[in-house]
Amino acid sequence: MGDTKRKRGRKPKNPTPSQPLQSPPSSPLDDVFSLSNIEIIPSTSSAVEITTTASRPRGRPKKLPKLPDNPDPLPPPPILSPCRHVSNGTAIGLGGGSGGGELAVDPIGARVVPAMDAVVKVFCVHTEPNFSLPWQRKRQYSSSSSGFVISRRRVLTNAHSVEHYTQVKVKKRGSDTKYLATVLSIGTECDIAMLTVNDDEFWEGVSPVEFGELPALQDAVTVVGYPIGGDTISVTSGVVSRIEILSYVHGSTELLGLQIDAAINSGNSGGPAFNDKGNCVGIAFQSLKHEDAENIGYVIPTPVIQHFIQDYEKNEAYTGFPILGIEWQKMENPDLRKAMGMKPEQKGVRIRRVDPTAPESGVLKSSDIVLSFDGVDIANDGTVPFRHGERIGFSYLVSQKYAGDNSAIKVLRSSAILNFNIKLTSHRRLVPAHNKGRPPSYYIIAGFVFTTISVPYLRSEYGKDYEYEAPVKLLDKLLHSMPQSPDEQLVVVSQVLVSDINIGYEDIVNTQVLALNGKPVKNLRRLAEMVENCDDEFLKFDLEYEQIVVLRTKTAKAATPDILATHCIPSAMSVDLKA
Repeated sequence: MGDTKRKRGRKPKNPTPSQPLQSPPSSPLDDVFSLSNIEIIPSTSSAVEITTTASRPRGRPKKLPKLPDNPDPLPPPPILSPCRHVSNGTAIGLGGGSGGGELAVDPIGARVVPAMDAVVKVFCVHTEPNFSLPWQRKRQYSSSSSGFVISRRRVLTNAHSVEHYTQVKVKKRGSDTKYLATVLSIGTECDIAMLTVNDDEFWEGVSPVEFGELPALQDAVTVVGYPIGGDTISVTSGVVSRIEILSYVHGSTELLGLQIDAAINSGNSGGPAFNDKGNCVGIAFQSLKHEDAENIGYVIPTPVIQHFIQDYEKNEAYTGFPILGIEWQKMENPDLRKAMGMKPEQKGVRIRRVDPTAPESGVLKSSDIVLSFDGVDIANDGTVPFRHGERIGFSYLVSQKYAGDNSAIKVLRSSAILNFNIKLTSHRRLVPAHNKGRPPSYYIIAGFVFTTISVPYLRSEYGKDYEYEAPVKLLDKLLHSMPQSPDEQLVVVSQVLVSDINIGYEDIVNTQVLALNGKPVKNLRRLAEMVENCDDEFLKFDLEYEQIVVLRTKTAKAATPDILATHCIPSAMSVDLKA
């Protein structure tokens, strides 16, 4: 960018600073679920580098030395030639460099990022479920994000970029063609999705990126993608500022993550983060939004990415990240350690509760002290050695496993050391954090709409601040309750479609159903079967807060078709309940 012209004469002592360029208006691209204050920042600010001339020294210019009468001929200037690109997308310039993934310079002086041609733009049309009216879907909308090509004709992006997808298309850098993509797998917990393109033309001239090792602190990273603010590819750079277990917003899980200071904006989701050797070390997926924080972005590191890829290749489907189905307590207090029978050299964490549906519930008990996992000793604060000078939560060791793997656990129980070999499985919550693309289930009788509670349902009903707006009883189940059986669900009366038969019950909203005619309701399918097969004169529903609903069985069943027709509802129950 050139300098502004000014009149001849002396340079002003206090020059007027240049005005920054105005940023383009923002657009609602690549929304992401937020948890607390972590989310993709919809920022439209862009850093514009303005080049200015160097300041001139004051005084008269120095005299040039007098040249001899017959000067020696000057050597000819070097001949510049365009840099050539090798098959892996790395630009190699002249001058004896071996490439090695280092940045090169193209003919116009712009820096070329290795494997940049493997970065694609992902276009998705979403059709989200309507949890308030579960028999239909919301209006479709479009979004754009980033992705990159890996081996075996596959493309990686974020799971939230293709969530509830109807159609997915990808476009290569410098191309004007959008190619239809097929979604192979979606990992909700790790926020990664895998795509492929059936058109052979898409793969011409594109080389997959190579994955690098987990970077160290202060290592340089370059994030490439298609964020808001323009249509062409964007490159931002920074360093790794933190490596620890992070909360993944989309999947409501805790996995290993990288914190970087490079700008990650809406649309960067799914784009690769390269190290200085040109290898991919992560996937951009979320940022920290806080009034006291600036330029804090998060990247999914290569161990999590490789776990997702290997899980898909091993099982031909995504099975998830296993967890240890326990809640634990720190043992930093010396009196607590002594009371639990721990010796001074022993360290570990105390088990508070064990998930009744987890395989380890048969061997582990409350107040057991977990001393080690797979031979790695656990500290009193729940951390294990990670790298030189670093410690990390021991859940990292569990996340390295796959569903169905066995692990050795050493516990201290009543001053005796016990060793167990347990089988790990994926986590199941009473209130699921995600519906994994499936439409919500529902059942309708006499205008009462019954459905199940999930985090997307709460967010749909009460907004992003559902943790403050939802009923206390439901939040207590969300945060603290564990399922007592593998098929247990939290069934509620979502709403009451007003009719003559349900007069007086119109104000019942999002209230849990405890029992029907004295029999406990464990899940929605069981409730529908109990109602359909009921031969009693009345249907008596026991609800939370000591409420009851009583309907005459024959009248309720007879009135249901008319209520469905009035509200244009195609069926009294969802498809999954009919199966």
